[in-house]
Amino acid sequence: MLKIENLKVRYGGIQAIRGISLEVPLGKIVTLIGANGAGKSSTLRSIAGLVKSKSGTISWKEKNITTMLPEEILAQGVALCPEGRRIFPQLTVLENLKLGAYIRSDKNAVEESIERAFKLFPRLKERSWQKGGTLSGGEQQMLALARALMSDPELLMMDEPSLGLAPLLVEEVFRVIREINKEGKTVLLVEQNAFGALQIADYAYVLEVGEITLEGKGEDLLRDERVISAYLGG
Repeated sequence: MLKIENLKVRYGGIQAIRGISLEVPLGKIVTLIGANGAGKSSTLRSIAGLVKSKSGTISWKEKNITTMLPEEILAQGVALCPEGRRIFPQLTVLENLKLGAYIRSDKNAVEESIERAFKLFPRLKERSWQKGGTLSGGEQQMLALARALMSDPELLMMDEPSLGLAPLLVEEVFRVIREINKEGKTVLLVEQNAFGALQIADYAYVLEVGEITLEGKGEDLLRDERVISAYLGG
């Protein structure tokens, strides 16, 4: 289980996260929803070790990872698929995938992960020789997700995976998230598409200006009038 207790994060003079506490049970999909600037991405970046917290603790499977370096956290089985894809545009699809497995030494296991990625994203197999920068936006997002999976994480965090994609590709992204979860991965999802995120989430937290203001089962929050009014266009 991932457990966050009273986490506070500050950027300069701005308090990005104001003492949040949350849990992500193993094998579940948990989503964070909220407006831009609510602290969702800062939460993921803190867990991944990319942003250091002012106070509070982050524990993964009962081990305190709060002060660990990003590569150490990745080695613990916690991976982040960042907002904006952040692929390597001058490298091929296959090279991008292999870089995602840089902490792994078992070449056979890495090859198996590549084949699993190609099964999950058939379009990437067709374009394995293409440079990442020549892919469409949707294909680049698939590559970013596949690359994050190459470290074989137990917990996969995703930051706005459907952002900027056409509706059909958004559906594909959520299908893939379900599939990843069915394969045994725990998922922590940050999504601007609150409706899609709540539909697949076992549990959800609503963040507003760095604080958790609401939480509950995904299906329950879909029917909550406050969520409908603020995030679901109702």
